[in-house]
Amino acid sequence: MVIRCAIGVAFALLLAGSVAAQEGDKTVPKLTVVLATATQGGGFPLYGNAFAEVMMQADPTLVVETRNTMGSSENIPSLEQNKFDLGLVAGESFNQAREGVGGKPPIKLKILTAIYGTAGMFAVRADSKYHTIQDLVGKPIAFGAKGSGIPILSRYMLDGIGLKQDEDFKAFLLDHAKEGPEMVLDGRAEAIWGAGIGYPGFMELAKSAPGVRFIAPTADEIARMTAKHPFLKPMTIPAGSYPTQNADIKSLGSWSFILTKTDLPDDVAYRLARTLHGAEGAFCKRLAQACETTAVNTVAAVPDIALIHPGVMKYFREIGVVKQ
Repeated sequence: MVIRCAIGVAFALLLAGSVAAQEGDKTVPKLTVVLATATQGGGFPLYGNAFAEVMMQADPTLVVETRNTMGSSENIPSLEQNKFDLGLVAGESFNQAREGVGGKPPIKLKILTAIYGTAGMFAVRADSKYHTIQDLVGKPIAFGAKGSGIPILSRYMLDGIGLKQDEDFKAFLLDHAKEGPEMVLDGRAEAIWGAGIGYPGFMELAKSAPGVRFIAPTADEIARMTAKHPFLKPMTIPAGSYPTQNADIKSLGSWSFILTKTDLPDDVAYRLARTLHGAEGAFCKRLAQACETTAVNTVAAVPDIALIHPGVMKYFREIGVVKQ
């Protein structure tokens, strides 16, 4: 009899919980989205994991699941096939995909948000004898993960000064971005290429003995790069962004984005934008590079405002970032 009563009580509680959940769902439906990032050890997984945590803290009815991928080169076609809801994509990869480089049809994916600027540069050991890009010509360099947009950025920048990644350097494209700093520390590579604030490979070198030193293009090289590839924009890595970095570093780069799958509903995009930009302060405290993830920066960074998802645009109009 006691067992039957216990079972009855348990069933009643379960039913009550189910009813409560259903009632709650009428107000704020539960939502699960999957975010594609990149290989472990790179900047995208670091950002993606922080994004998921901040979003779920801001909206307890939201579940953001992250997936490691090969990076931009995998994320773009996967989003077109609706395999993921959201995907992190480097600016150079997005630019190529929009233009249909390589004979492929131009993509029609939309932007949820700009995430951060990616100013490209090399990093060497602090005791390295190399000080300029020209010093690194002919040397073994870890240019990043194979499917990432990081190596694409280097190709554009180097091309601007008459250098080719695969011909003028002993270029390594990695299976996982985390291999880069290991190669510099054990002598297999003289430098790694990376971009932006908080790049994990740069942080790894900075934490190790004897530390890290950065090699960015000179003012003349920046002028030549932008003359040939105008979509590259001047960017600055502020002093203190990395341990022992005592001065600003001027370079070039582009904005990376979170793109949405082809059929992401407008109401879902609206809800994600409202949650994200309502938590900009918390995101900035969680991750330094996320301080650039703002509604204002998104509007300023996109090549064409029509690329922003309609659901996001609805929210931007409501908060006055975009005029009616």
